[in-house]
Amino acid sequence: MATSEYWAEPPLQRERTPLYVPTLDSVIAEDDPVRLVDEVLAQVDWSVWEAEYKHRGHGQPPIHPRVLAAAILYGLIRSIRSSRKLEEACVYRFDFIWLLEGRRPDFTTLSKFRVKFHQPLKDLFRQLGRIALTLGLIRLGDVAFDATRVRAYNSRFKTRTAKTLEEKLRVLDELFEHLTAAIHSSDVQQAGQGSPTHLPEELAQCDERRKQIRALLEQARAADAARKDQGIDPQKNPAQVPTSDPDSRVMPNKEGGYAPNYTPTATTDGESGFIVDCDVLARVNESDALAESVDRIQETFGRKPEKILTDAGNSNGQNMAAMQERGIEFYAPAESLQPQPGNPACRDDPQLPVPESEWSKLPRNSQGRLDKSCFVYDAKTDQYYCPQGQPLPYEQTKREWRGEKQYVRRVYRCATCVGCPLANACLAANSQRGRTINRDQHEALHEQTAARMADPAARAIYNQRPKIAETTFGILKSVMGLRQFLLRGLDKVKTEWRWATTAFNLGKLVRYVGRLRARLSLLNAEV
Repeated sequence: MATSEYWAEPPLQRERTPLYVPTLDSVIAEDDPVRLVDEVLAQVDWSVWEAEYKHRGHGQPPIHPRVLAAAILYGLIRSIRSSRKLEEACVYRFDFIWLLEGRRPDFTTLSKFRVKFHQPLKDLFRQLGRIALTLGLIRLGDVAFDATRVRAYNSRFKTRTAKTLEEKLRVLDELFEHLTAAIHSSDVQQAGQGSPTHLPEELAQCDERRKQIRALLEQARAADAARKDQGIDPQKNPAQVPTSDPDSRVMPNKEGGYAPNYTPTATTDGESGFIVDCDVLARVNESDALAESVDRIQETFGRKPEKILTDAGNSNGQNMAAMQERGIEFYAPAESLQPQPGNPACRDDPQLPVPESEWSKLPRNSQGRLDKSCFVYDAKTDQYYCPQGQPLPYEQTKREWRGEKQYVRRVYRCATCVGCPLANACLAANSQRGRTINRDQHEALHEQTAARMADPAARAIYNQRPKIAETTFGILKSVMGLRQFLLRGLDKVKTEWRWATTAFNLGKLVRYVGRLRARLSLLNAEV
């Protein structure tokens, strides 16, 4: 058996005072990323943050915002999101102790700091983006816009319908009346414990709960009304309202099922994968957020992207028109609504009928009728031609509102459907007039996008979208652990998402500088 002299002695014994005390700086390696985090953040202008502080001249001096921001950002890079875990790291981890130079902020200080500086955080995001732009890491050539789903800080079981909220409000109203009657019948007011401006604690809590339930009930009724407008019966399928975080919405989960969620967006530059814009939406569809994101990019970097890449869910006329107005090439899946090769309706002269032998090959829509792609549009005469070669001239323009947006469509109608051999395949059974074709205000742009996407070069550009956009979300969720928000309320959630995307960019910037210095060291060594 080995004796005690066999084993190595500890370099620092707990009870012995060393002759040379190691410095805090010597504990951290020269190439440790925490040094670069501190170095990059030291180059940032913190005057916007400093302006948020009020110098009262008494009490303990505050910790500089750069120190606390560095702790939060470096914590996110190291997958530490919780304020309590961050407080623990500031006490026990040498990299955090070095970064904060021995300061030990508690979790309350970190938590309050995290939600307080929303506008200054935007400025920090912009400054880091400008540094990356200067280094050539952001070029704003190919930029991908996408969204994901992140769970709200609200249990999937803590949702209520309008019916259950009405019942809960009725019970609370009865309880409030009972408590009020009990107070009036007692000697509380005589004892000076109650007044018209100060309710007893139990009654005040009940009244506050009633106000919360009323607000949730209004939200549930509004959601039911919106469902009814969409053709969904709210009696059979009522809307569910989250009770812990009312700003969130019940949406489909990425993993399956439904739960209260938010929809964070990220617009990512294709050069090195830096996030150039971010936001959080409290709705399922992010398609109307694309134009706003592009405008914010121009505001942040002083110029707009050259190409925008997005998925099929955002490939609509409104986005195509918005990108055309801004002079940006739009890349998204788009299929032409005009007859394509292989469709018998695709013919050189649309005024000639499709041969009867080809009628069975004409595309049908979901109702079993001849699809719109069977009708050829002639831009010169502004009319359609049916498979029989008969014209469908312009009849009228219809305008309708969907939410806050107005949609315009031109209606074209055929006047020669009576006696047509294709009438049974073309018209509805109860149709009293000729076949109509609708053409919305952006259909020409849709055709242009479809023609662009038919080019193999355009497809090659678009095929980069998953690599650019979805890698970002994969790192934010899997590496940084952002699968559920820790804060409640849309404004706080937006700030939390901004912290995460800023840390994402800071980590990329630090790794780039680290690799660059490593190459320079090798070159110097070779010389």
